[in-house]
Amino acid sequence: MVLPSPKAWLRTIIFPSKHQMATQNTKSLFLSALILLFSAVFGSQAALDAHYYAKTCPQAESIIAQTVRNASIYDPKVPARLLRMFFHDCFIRGCDASILLDSTPENKAEKDGPPNISIRAFYVIDDAKAKLEKACPHTVSCADTIAIAARDVVTMTGGPFWNVLKGRKDGRISKANDTINLPPPFLNVTQLIQSFANRGLGIKDLVALSGGHTLGFSHCSSFVARVHNFSLVHETDPSMNPEFASLLKKKCPRPNHNGNAGQFLDPTSAKFDNEYYKQIIAGKGVFLTDQAMYNDQRTKSMIEAFAKDQNLFFGEFAASMIKLGNVGVNEVGEVRLNCRRVN
Repeated sequence: MVLPSPKAWLRTIIFPSKHQMATQNTKSLFLSALILLFSAVFGSQAALDAHYYAKTCPQAESIIAQTVRNASIYDPKVPARLLRMFFHDCFIRGCDASILLDSTPENKAEKDGPPNISIRAFYVIDDAKAKLEKACPHTVSCADTIAIAARDVVTMTGGPFWNVLKGRKDGRISKANDTINLPPPFLNVTQLIQSFANRGLGIKDLVALSGGHTLGFSHCSSFVARVHNFSLVHETDPSMNPEFASLLKKKCPRPNHNGNAGQFLDPTSAKFDNEYYKQIIAGKGVFLTDQAMYNDQRTKSMIEAFAKDQNLFFGEFAASMIKLGNVGVNEVGEVRLNCRRVN
């Protein structure tokens, strides 16, 4: 179906022909339906605006940026954790800051779900939000704060800059059980594609956003199955570089290793770059999902393109982050005064 431009629709509605006027009564219901469709198609993202706080809190982005920078100096793992926080928030109930709500005696919240326990950077958003409330009370949502912080950690570590669209509201529901819908690190490519498609994201978004692993670190539990008793035939995953597999095996000497040991997903993990894709091509992807994408024709060519051209990767990553930030946007929620609890 090809829709006319918004101007053409409005011209038809406001200045009907004589024939249209003669049949106006019989078409009134149909016209109303068209107007509703017009609003849905052309106005669905109207609530988000890069300049949303230009008048109500012009210092919002600088407050968040400074808070994130200070925290990252104190703890180098903050950038990876904040970027992961944004992904995990948007993948569950959309980008509504539900990941920030604390558990209560009656409800176990998302942040206490198994995939989110290692994020441990919620205090950074708390700090930023406290400063925002002091400067601009009851104005900047926690959801927007996460989205801006995610952009800032990418930019400050050498990655691209993009204008974050703002205007999200905060949700009031958070359930730990929902975190089972986050894509685990052992899915095959078809499952990954479907997981992203369920959020309105395409294959290019999957490959580009996976590049966020350039800042990541993984504990042994997420990849140890690849280096111990992988199958009846292979002790380690044959798709993995043998020397790299040996290194991971030394770092995680037991299949049931429960410590804090692990591996950076990229040897230049403090810098946002395209090294992650080069590692995958070399058979040094840490997660099964990472390596699987290079062995699938639907994703292989994009991995090779991003490994070859960092600027291409940066542009696609920024575009996909904007797209991810539009997932499940809450336009009728609240602006929490404290990100850990509903108002």
